[in-house]
Amino acid sequence: MNAKQQYWDYDENVVEFPGDGMNHWKEAIVSEHDSIQRTIEVLNQAAIRAVLVVGQNMSLQGIVTDGDIRRGLLNRIDLSEKVTSVMNQSPVTCDISDSKQTILHAMDSRGLLHMPILESGRLVDFVTVQGYSEAPRYDNPVFLMAGGFGTRLRPLTNDCPKPLLKLGKKPILETILENFISSGFHRFYISTHYLPEKIMNHFGDGSRWNVTIEYVHEEEPLGTGGALGLLPTNTSQLPLIMMNGDILTKVDFAKLLDFHQSSDSSATLCVTEFKSQIPYGVIETDGGHIISIVEKPISKSFINAGIYVLDANLVNTIKPNQSIDMPDLLQRQLEKNEKVAMFPLHEYWLDIGRVPDFEQAQQDFVGGF
Repeated sequence: MNAKQQYWDYDENVVEFPGDGMNHWKEAIVSEHDSIQRTIEVLNQAAIRAVLVVGQNMSLQGIVTDGDIRRGLLNRIDLSEKVTSVMNQSPVTCDISDSKQTILHAMDSRGLLHMPILESGRLVDFVTVQGYSEAPRYDNPVFLMAGGFGTRLRPLTNDCPKPLLKLGKKPILETILENFISSGFHRFYISTHYLPEKIMNHFGDGSRWNVTIEYVHEEEPLGTGGALGLLPTNTSQLPLIMMNGDILTKVDFAKLLDFHQSSDSSATLCVTEFKSQIPYGVIETDGGHIISIVEKPISKSFINAGIYVLDANLVNTIKPNQSIDMPDLLQRQLEKNEKVAMFPLHEYWLDIGRVPDFEQAQQDFVGGF
């Protein structure tokens, strides 16, 4: 059952708000009994960047935003729990009798991006500022790493750089580029090493997408972070987003940047949850006595998702032709007592490292990720 079908199951006689006729919010409704996992699925598909939690007769129980979900993930909340455990139970609302100007003023004065509209406690509309403002534009540089050999993907990469392998009719790296562009980014740098001319010939200077693209070339492999030292010294004083060129994700890069800027950290590392199952019964002991036996337990860990936000001062510490991997760079920050933030992903994410991953990416592309 999709979100829209579920909505109509709640109430077939919804009152329409006399506004602009935009009803995308109806696709962003979940029941107070739905799970966090279900809510994440709706949030990732919804156009309004929030999920509305309703009870009987469309009574508004709360709102869930992207930030609510990520705070839950950081607290290791189980995604099978009810959405009520992470939602804002006291959202600001307006009444159907309020004018559009009154509603927009209420949002502006509180710094809100959206406002539920109620009639006698029932949800009848959901207004956002999205349609009333220009699309954001970010001057932050984006650094896409495209120099790897793609050894584990041979023979597909014998004469083609991994980032140029196609999903549908587009190379992986072009899908990544267009995701950033749709979020408002326009300044790109691409690192190259293996078959660099093929990448440069395909993307050129970026004018085809109305953006700028510059290249840095590693004569010798410099690790996952060394290419940062090859960037022009005047790249930017703004935080830089860095991403491996073989990753598919639906993460909202604007939200990632906002998160970093509010975290007071020198770097932010995107992480995703990885589950592994021990294929045996695990024995917990106290001396020579068994305390418990757990059959084939599942272990959960956060892993590096290959997406970073780095302050300009940190980027500038990398010297030209210095070889360093990103984990070592971040560990160095931690040893200096610098803050490194963690941004948990709940969106689609796939690292295309092996042939089975590439085959999975093809299937996911057809299914719209």
